[in-house]
Amino acid sequence: MVVSNLAMACLGYETTRASRLHLVLVVLVFCISSEIISSFAELQKFEHAPKDDGSISFLVVGDWGRRGFYNQSKVALQMGWIGEKLDIDFVISTGDNFYGDGLKGVSDPAFEDSFKNIYTAKSLQKQWYSVLGNHDYRGNTEAQLSPVLRKIDSRWLCLRSFILNAADIADFFFVDTTPFVTKYITDEKHLYDWRAISPRGTYIANLVKDLEEALRKSSAKWKIVIGHHAIRSAGHHGDTPELVRHLLPILKAHNVDMYMNGHDHCLQHISSLDSPIQYLTSGAGSKAWRGDIKRYNSQAMKFFHDGQGFMSLNLTRSDAHIVFYDVLGRVLHTWNLSKQLHSAV
Repeated sequence: MVVSNLAMACLGYETTRASRLHLVLVVLVFCISSEIISSFAELQKFEHAPKDDGSISFLVVGDWGRRGFYNQSKVALQMGWIGEKLDIDFVISTGDNFYGDGLKGVSDPAFEDSFKNIYTAKSLQKQWYSVLGNHDYRGNTEAQLSPVLRKIDSRWLCLRSFILNAADIADFFFVDTTPFVTKYITDEKHLYDWRAISPRGTYIANLVKDLEEALRKSSAKWKIVIGHHAIRSAGHHGDTPELVRHLLPILKAHNVDMYMNGHDHCLQHISSLDSPIQYLTSGAGSKAWRGDIKRYNSQAMKFFHDGQGFMSLNLTRSDAHIVFYDVLGRVLHTWNLSKQLHSAV
């Protein structure tokens, strides 16, 4: 009766047992409705200004949170060097930020042990934009999304799904992919934090609707979608059928240029054979899977590396320069994309 007593105190009157019960029901319905509305609201939008020369540079890393082990610290060191060289504007994390079962709460030391005390280079003291991975869902997801973590380290920004706009150069669409994957719902070996996801069907339908509307409205030169799970991959997990079914048609319909993900602990670049989409996997921030690669169409597969590393992107309104690096900072693969600019008559 804590809720009803608080409500009565605020309203300042006595009630009967029946009216108290009615008030409790009203409050509960309001809370549930508010949760649904906040979960399915239009995607929150953030702004990040480009450099004075009209360019954006950033790093992409995923599947990293292992307290420095499995070469996480070595990858972080090289990210610092490359970040300084490129004068990066921000960092993107593709999820599985904290192994093995996310964060226990906002005071979990894993946040500092795996993030704050690892990515210490001056060049990495920029905003980090992050999505949740399936391992993050095994912990307290609300903790990872909490503003409390931003007070511990102001770089941290993690939401389920959101948009990052960089003027007219690029729009980045961050998508919460874990709820799409059916096997996690039926997984009896692990507990997942689905508190804000139920009802799952409604959550997914609204997310897809919001993403499609946001893509339709975007006038940016580059449209980049980020999720934890791969749409196309030759790695351990391979393609994600649920994303191929629910997300890929939307990405194709709205001329998305790149889809970036983690989940598979490797680095890879796959080119779509029936659309402009470049599938870029950066999930090698710590533990990697040597020799774990599936056969893939040789025309589509441009690059695969079964070790640790990360990637960088430099964007202007007309060009995109993509680079993959290994754990020692060596360049493994580069790719250039161009867009035709139309001047006003």
